[in-house]
Amino acid sequence: EAVLVMHEWLGDHANWEPVWPYLDTARFSYVFMDLRGYGWSKAMTGAYSIDEAVADGLRLMDHHGLVRFHVVGHSMSGMIAQKFPLTAPSRVRSVVAICPVPASGFKADEKTVATLRAVIEDDAAAKNAILARGGARYGINWVNFKLALARRASTQAAMHGYLKMFTGTDFAAQARANRTPILALIGKHDIPFYREESVRKNFEPLYPNFSMAVCEEAGHYPMLEAPVFVAGTMEKFFATVSA
Repeated sequence: EAVLVMHEWLGDHANWEPVWPYLDTARFSYVFMDLRGYGWSKAMTGAYSIDEAVADGLRLMDHHGLVRFHVVGHSMSGMIAQKFPLTAPSRVRSVVAICPVPASGFKADEKTVATLRAVIEDDAAAKNAILARGGARYGINWVNFKLALARRASTQAAMHGYLKMFTGTDFAAQARANRTPILALIGKHDIPFYREESVRKNFEPLYPNFSMAVCEEAGHYPMLEAPVFVAGTMEKFFATVSA
């Protein structure tokens, strides 16, 4: 079975490297996609819109001859992942949304958006964002490691573009009653917007086949903080969908 995997705003496919040793590649074929302006796709520019990202993902899976697949997204790409079954319903087996932005978007006032913009260029602001999302439980080497991943991952133009996407896009009305199986995998130590109460509020009214898994030992980056848990939880979910 095929699985398309995407990344977050402050990282590219390298976020997922700690998970790779624990994936069952005898049963699943994993395709790790870098969005435009990130990682392997850093030289690619575009509109940085959600529809563009979904179209790119579908073309990537076409390139590999993979017709039906599961979709995994993290944070901002957790939002993108939810758009896949609306765009190509016959192709998507399930969605795993990790610490996800909901279909309604990350609603932010002007001050919050300004704080997020600062993350793009200011290392101190980026470190504060990492610390707030569960990183304060770790040492300074963790923060520096995550910051280095972020700075290698993308262009500033892409970060500005996707910031506009996840703060300014809302397709919740379109997503309502989508019956695709959706698992939200969240970290206990994340900021409130990504914790259980908020995620249930934003997901349960939309998706009849919604379920949740909480990682007790992670914040916003469970693939880095608890990679064995992430691999096992995703694949157990895929197995229930395929049964």
